[in-house]
Amino acid sequence: MTKTRLSVNVNKIALLRNSRGGSLPNLVQFAKDVEAFGGEGITVHPRPDQRHIRYDDVAPLKAITTTEFNMEGNPRHRPFMDLVLAHTPHQCTLVPDAQSALTSDSGWDTITHADFLKETIQELQAANIRVSLFVNAEAKYIEGAKNVGADRIELYTGPYAAEYKADKHKAVAAYAEAAKVANNLDLGINAGHDLNLDNLAFFKQQVPNLLEVSIGHALVADALYFGLQNTIQMYLARLV
Repeated sequence: MTKTRLSVNVNKIALLRNSRGGSLPNLVQFAKDVEAFGGEGITVHPRPDQRHIRYDDVAPLKAITTTEFNMEGNPRHRPFMDLVLAHTPHQCTLVPDAQSALTSDSGWDTITHADFLKETIQELQAANIRVSLFVNAEAKYIEGAKNVGADRIELYTGPYAAEYKADKHKAVAAYAEAAKVANNLDLGINAGHDLNLDNLAFFKQQVPNLLEVSIGHALVADALYFGLQNTIQMYLARLV
């Protein structure tokens, strides 16, 4: 079975820090601890208003990351692209969220935006950055991701999480089919959004060749109860 990496999104820690100013909690130390406790990647999603991750957080986080550094964001915001190219993360996940969005809530229309995505992907790949496209679990958009040259897709799992308790088999069906399409196209598969301790293991079991999940909000919330080290181990156990 494919090994699935756990990348921890540290946006919520930055948000907590920013709510009071100063450096508590310390974002860099938190990222170090994530890796020390078994986390297999650090993810950041700087937004134009810098309401959580600030642009000046990226350099110190990249400097201490020993596993994999993943930057997410909307490439239509040129300062984000400049930031990525200046710090060359291992992976850049392109997300089409609006500037005013509270959180990412939909994937790319890889057909309508094909020309823009192809040009953007080529720019990132020329800097030796692996590119993942945030997409809904629909075959046409996954095929579109392949056509524009993406290395991976990240399946938007918000709908899966919302439907999981009512009927987990129905909730995951589209994702299992999407994974088949991606595997046939030799596209790597990542996933993220609202994955948690309840729904993660089943998703992993049903989606073949899942390479990476990016989890932030739920993991940080669980850490308030279980502690960070225990929480990371609990998430890793769901990915076995």
